[in-house]
Amino acid sequence: MRESTDITTIEAMRAFNRFYTDRIGILDREYLKADYTLAEARIVYEIGTRVEVLAVELVRDLHLDPAYLSRILKKFRERGLVTVTQDPTDGRSQRLALTEKGRTEFDTLAELSRNQLRQMVAPLGRSERASLVEAMATITRLIDPEARAHATAILRPHRPGDLGWMIQSQTEFYVGTFGWNGRFEALVSQVAADFLEHYDVGRDHCWIAERAGLRVGSVIVMDGGDGVAKLRMLYVDETARGLGLGKLLVDQCVRFARNAGYRQLTLWTNDILHTARHIYVAAGFRLVAEERHRMFGPELNGQTWTLDL
Repeated sequence: MRESTDITTIEAMRAFNRFYTDRIGILDREYLKADYTLAEARIVYEIGTRVEVLAVELVRDLHLDPAYLSRILKKFRERGLVTVTQDPTDGRSQRLALTEKGRTEFDTLAELSRNQLRQMVAPLGRSERASLVEAMATITRLIDPEARAHATAILRPHRPGDLGWMIQSQTEFYVGTFGWNGRFEALVSQVAADFLEHYDVGRDHCWIAERAGLRVGSVIVMDGGDGVAKLRMLYVDETARGLGLGKLLVDQCVRFARNAGYRQLTLWTNDILHTARHIYVAAGFRLVAEERHRMFGPELNGQTWTLDL
């Protein structure tokens, strides 16, 4: 099963690579219809953005063959695009910089690239462009080991569109993982609607966890009346589990509810959600009620937990 899944993923990636390389003309003899190959244009870009760079750094960062880079630099020197000087700290290293003519070529290539991409995205609406940016960020985050290892999560207040994401992500997860039915989506949709309709900045709050620009977690505190706050819709995406985000989100809820003057913070969950229950126990919540139900299809054991503030 794993091998079949891997083949499906790999073939999808190969198909995308073929599509995108064709769209941007990577295989054209003259990239961007300029007098440069793709490799040459990339070298101009790297030297231009770094202002000054060692040749060995380009070899390392661009995974170039040193002899191939040497031939390109020779061509650039003949065209008056780059200056090459010895590194004063290491006589074996060469420092590269663009000449004034090279800087002009750098600006021209950058604008040609921008125009090419402007034409691609011109037919797209605002939401489609946002989806495109998010998809590219997702590819980078998933494929780049360094991005995966060093991306930290931040918490921020909700913005327009966040509650819709919360409904979609949680519905897809619980329906796909546990086989719950459409009544779960109806429930979280109602919770989100109530939060937005009755939102009071001093009594209610929603936290969104972001990692590498993508939403990966969320939780809500809302007024339940009679001095009781409700913790609702705690969720951490599977790509961000193991980072302590669930605990961080719950801690924020407890701190907010306490500072807002609530006497209790309460929540309702199901006992099959073991990770969430461990977080609640660690935060000091106590189990006060249980009941069997089929609200979402399968038989479940619902639980009410309370924390005295």
